[in-house]
Parts: sequence; structure tokens; C-alpha cells
Amino acid sequence: MNERSRRNRIDRVTTRGGDAGETSLADGRRYPKHHPRIELVGALDEATSFIGLLAEEADSATAAKLRAFQSRLFDLGALAATGRSNADWSALAKDVEGETEALNERLEPLREFVLPGGGRAAATAHVARTVVRRAERAWWRAATDTRELADTDGGIFLNRLADCLFVLARTLAETEVLWEPLGGPSKT
Repeated sequence: MNERSRRNRIDRVTTRGGDAGETSLADGRRYPKHHPRIELVGALDEATSFIGLLAEEADSATAAKLRAFQSRLFDLGALAATGRSNADWSALAKDVEGETEALNERLEPLREFVLPGGGRAAATAHVARTVVRRAERAWWRAATDTRELADTDGGIFLNRLADCLFVLARTLAETEVLWEPLGGPSKT
């Protein structure tokens, strides 16, 4: 083991470095806490946390897949913080798309939008999905000014992950309640 791998990555949590409304990323620069890249890192952190909550509600096989998704979200956070990634985000997005298709094959087609809910696990999956969508929006905001983000398919990965979480919510649902638009079902 080399010296770098023996050092602690995080040796102090309270640094007071952000008390004036700025923080640092791994690229060494200081950013205001409302900067799009900082918003992105925060949104990815939220998404990772909600997927962790979902993993606690899932069976062991599903939890293992969710833990892998969490690691990929950490990888995206590292990309946002450093501007570098060795990941093939296009291939990773295709993998998630394949997982989504496999889950969806077991479900009946929807005739209307699903109301989030359907039991604790399904409701948690819906919350995780919406938080991943927020991270996706933050990705595209940050990518408008950050070529390193724009040049990857990280945003596509987030889009596919949110899709997957929607389908997972449906598979976990004890019941599905469909949206009933005002005026009753549409006649189109």
C-alpha cells in the first residue's frame, strides 16, 4: 500500500472554510455556495442519500443495485468537483436503460400517470426519483458553463437513473393509484 492510500481522505469535518458563503472543490478553486457546480454536488449528495434510504427498504439484490447507483453518483460528484472522469457515462447510461427495460417487462402498461405512493418502499423510490431529476437539472445548469461536464454523458446517466427509479417504484408498489384528472378520464 502506498503512502497516499494510507492517508485518511477526510480527517476533519468542521473546517470553518465555508462560513463566509464560499467553499472549495477538488480543483482547488473557491466557489460561492450558490454556484451551479456546488448546487450540482449538493443535488448529487441528496440523490445518493435518498437512494441509500431506498436501499434500506429493498431486498438484498435490489439493495446491491442501488448501492452501485450510489457509487456512480459519487463518481459524478467527483467529476463535478475535479472536472475529470475515467467513466464511460454513455455505456453506464445504457446499462441503466437495460435494467429499466428488464424491470418494465414485468409490469402492465400505464393508462395514466401514477400518483407517488404504493407503500413505503415504492414511495421512497418515487422520492429518490424526484431528487435524481433535481440532480439532472443541476447537471445541465452546471454543464452550460463547464465544458468537462458538457463533454460527458453524465446528464444522460441521471436521466436514465430517474427512469429506472420510476419503474422500480412501480415494481415495489403494493398498490398503484392512477391520477384522476379533473372532469374525469380524458376521452382522447
